[in-house]
Formats: sequence, C-alpha cells, structure tokens
Amino acid sequence: MTSKQIVPEFHVSGPLDDASLAQAAASGFRAIICARPDGEEPGQLPASEIATLAEALGMAFVHIPVTPGTYADADVATMRTMLDRLPGPVLGYCRSGTRAATLWALAEADRRGPDDILALTSAAGCDLSGQRARLAARAAASRIGGAGTAKIYDVVIVGGGAAGIATASSLLKRRPSLDIAIVEPAECHYYQPGWTMVGAGVFQPETTRVPMGAVMPDAVTWIRQAAAGFLPEAKEVALADGSCLRYRVLVAAPGLRLAWEAIPGLPEALGHNGVTSNYRFDLAPYTFRLASTVKSGRALFTQPAMPIKCAGAPQKAMYLSCDIWRGAGVLPRMQVEFHNAGGVLFGVPAYVPALMDYVKRYGIDLNFGSTLVAVDGGAQVATFERKGADGATERVERAFDMLHAVPPQKPLDAVAASPLAGAGGWIEVDPATLRHARHPDVFALGDAASTPNAKTAAAARKQAPVVAVNVLAALEGKAPAAQYDGYGSCPLTVERGKIVLAEFGYGGALLPTFPRWLLDGTRPTRLAWFLKDRMLPPIYWHAMLKGREWLCEPQPIVPDREAA
Repeated sequence: MTSKQIVPEFHVSGPLDDASLAQAAASGFRAIICARPDGEEPGQLPASEIATLAEALGMAFVHIPVTPGTYADADVATMRTMLDRLPGPVLGYCRSGTRAATLWALAEADRRGPDDILALTSAAGCDLSGQRARLAARAAASRIGGAGTAKIYDVVIVGGGAAGIATASSLLKRRPSLDIAIVEPAECHYYQPGWTMVGAGVFQPETTRVPMGAVMPDAVTWIRQAAAGFLPEAKEVALADGSCLRYRVLVAAPGLRLAWEAIPGLPEALGHNGVTSNYRFDLAPYTFRLASTVKSGRALFTQPAMPIKCAGAPQKAMYLSCDIWRGAGVLPRMQVEFHNAGGVLFGVPAYVPALMDYVKRYGIDLNFGSTLVAVDGGAQVATFERKGADGATERVERAFDMLHAVPPQKPLDAVAASPLAGAGGWIEVDPATLRHARHPDVFALGDAASTPNAKTAAAARKQAPVVAVNVLAALEGKAPAAQYDGYGSCPLTVERGKIVLAEFGYGGALLPTFPRWLLDGTRPTRLAWFLKDRMLPPIYWHAMLKGREWLCEPQPIVPDREAA
C-alpha cells in the first residue's frame, strides 16, 4: 500500500486488502474511510469484510460509497462529521484515491480556502481543479453561516441570455410584484441565431449585439457577476466574489461552454489562415470574407458530437458558402467536405431529402463519424479521427484553404460540479415540466438543461413561458401546471433566399407552426427565408425578450383521466 498525504491527519490511497490494511495499522492509521461502492470491479473486497479486518487491527471503519463524479451534499456532510469524530490519522481509499480526496476537500471547504485545498490535493497527486466552483460555493456559504437576515428573492435567475431574460419577462408579465434577481456578468447580449446570416453577408454583426442593460427588465435586480456554484439544500447561489444569493425558487439558465481548447491548435488558429467559426460573434464576418475571397481549393466544415447549440448551424454555414461560390461561378473549383462526428446529416429524417438535394447540387463530400481533433493553422492542415470499417480508429489529415470549425460543447464547470448536475454534467430536469429531478424549487431551461431536444433559441422561447407558469405554482406550493413538448426550430439556410424550416419536438415529432399549404417545412421555401430574415429578429427582440408569447403560449398539463 502506498498512501498519499494531503494533511498529516488525512491520507488517501487506492484499493485495500488484508495485507495493505495490516500495513496501514502498522503505519499508525487509526481509522479507515471507504469511498467505493461495493461491486465496483471484480475481486474487490466488500466494505463489510474491510470493516471486520480493520476493526480486528484496532482501526475504526466508515463506508461512504460514492459513484465517480457524484458527490451528494449528504455524503459531504457525513464526511465532515466523520473527520471531526474519528481518531487520526485517517486513511481514505477508493479506486485511485481521488474520490476520497474529493470528499475531504468538499468537507474541508468550510475551514480552508479553495486555493489552499487545491494546492494540498495537487501536491498529493490528486487533480481536483474541476471542483473549484463547488469549493468556492461551500466556502461562501460557510462565511454567511445561518444568514437568516440575508435578503431572500422570490426568484433568482442565473443567466442573462435568451432563456433567462425571456423567463424573467414572462414571470413579470404574470406577476409584476415579484422580486427577481438575474445573475449575469456579461455587458452585452447577443442574438446568436443571426450569426449564420452574418457569416453569409446578409446581416451586419452589430445588429446582433446590444448592451445587456437594453434587454434587462427594469423590475429585476441585475447582479453583474458570475455564479460560482449552486447550493440547493440551502436555497442559495454562490457568486464569484464569495457572497451568496438566497431564493425561494431558482431558475438556472446559464448556457453552456464552447470548448475550443478541446481541439489542439484551434484556439490559436481562429481568425487566421482560413480558420473561422460562426459560433463566435467576432469570427462570423471572417466566414463571409473567406467565402467571398477563396476561389478554389478545399473547404472543410465540421460538426462535433452532440449536444451542441443548433445542430443545423454547422451545415448552414456550408450551404451559404457554397451558394456564394456558385453565384461567383467558382463552385466547380471548390472541393467541399462536411465532417460530422455523428452518423446522419440531420436527426429528423423528414428534412433529410431536401438537404441531400443541396448536398448533391453543391457536390459536397459527406464524412460521417469524422471528428476534428487537431488544427495546424500555419500549415493549413486539419486532423480528423474516425473509425474504419473494422472498428479501428484512424487519423486522417486534410489540407484546407478554408476551415469552418465547430467546437465541442460542454456544461459550465460551476454546473457540472454542482448538486444540480445529472448525466454528462447537465442540469437534471423533468423534460416536460422543466423542474429539477431532485430539488422541487429549482427549474432549468436553455442550453444547460438535460432535456433531449435541440438547443436553439426557438426552444428557449417555448420553454420560458412553461417555466414561468411552473415557477409561480411552486411559489404557491402547488404542482407544475404547464408542460413543454420539446419544440425546437432550425431554419436550415440552404441558399440565399430559401430555407428548409425544420420544426420538431421530442422523439423527432414534426411540430409545424403553420399549415402545410402555407409553409411546407420539409422543402426549401422563400417564405421561410422571409421569416428568418425579416420576422424572427424583431420577434426575438420585441416579443420573446419582452414576455410577449406570440405563438408560444404554454400548454397546460392535462390530468390522466385513467389515473384519476
């Protein structure tokens, strides 16, 4: 057994058996804490057997089973109690020592600062940097103690993007007297659906950006800093400055993180040597410049694994660029490739035939199961990883004259490390009511929520009224009254002047807004382009963000008559 000292009174190690337990006792350890669930791997001694062996050697034993990546507040509280009660030194163990170290760190956060804790665990060989936000949140909570005199907001909304602002406005429309705080550090608010049009030279970039104060509802309190963590059991949100906000109901809409750094070489290459992305405000104009100036060569368009913001956006950039090349008469000299980490062109089959017509028209080479893994901007070479027919993984390098890259997209660290997180680090909610699976006074919507729908502004537009109705019910101690059907919309810009208007819900069900005789979303139409170009921006700015719920009234939950 090789143990790693975090502090003199607490060490961690990997798995223990009878021999290593005897070694631990001989080394002076007086208590053992097991952080492993039983049956985690073949040959693992069950906790009951370890307990018997430890006690025979004169050591106390405690079992706090933790699934990797999940650290419940109750487990942390138990760890704190045991550290206070058990005789030391204490040896914590799991498969590698990291879970035991993480339990110690979270339990110690009310007594040491995050930097001190992370330095100690790092020196012991345990990288807990992903827990910084939660450590800061617990530290902040301990500083205010039982802050019964602290202000309690009716609703705290984390996130001033489309989802957060729309929810605040929908709430105030229904109950103007609500005391609402919005946590948002950004000074600008962006109309992100417009960046596709900026990348095609249709919109000017400045039309997609306004000062945050221009969309912040007058009646809310704007907290101009980031959320550092979530403490749902205390009904608090920890802020970056170490303070906390208290709430009766929490609405979490913090968005997601574009993980540019996950592709080596990409961050440094962006904006130079033909490397661009419509997923950034400052780069969308470069996309248009490249499409307007590149006259021959290879153009690569990439799409990472799901989930991502607007799954159609990567190919929208491709179609509009191809249309520019076609208009300039240079498309025959362009070699266009679409590298999609997934296995299909679009997840809802009804829209694929129309898209395939344009793939053939533009001569696009489709590469499914192909993931961008590295970029050499100076050499203009992109590296892709894909599986061959035999299942073996291979790497392929492709030289390019233009590369439109889309990064992997992940939950924010403060979300992934919080008790709100479920699978993959997303906020775990009921897909219909958008209420948290374990905390009934917490709701989530937008990109950070675990709902299995498209992450689009259109989805947030439909979700916001549902959350507003259900938040008001929660404030009154009632059950949720509205439900969300998974609606999302993806206006697929296949050429300048025509759009395939994909509208769908959970399970790929088609949910068209207009009758088919007026607008058939499964084929390219000029009316759909008119909606995208002329109608959707004012609807966003002057309806959605103002609480005007045109064509998105929340659906009431219909009681199950058989159950009744």
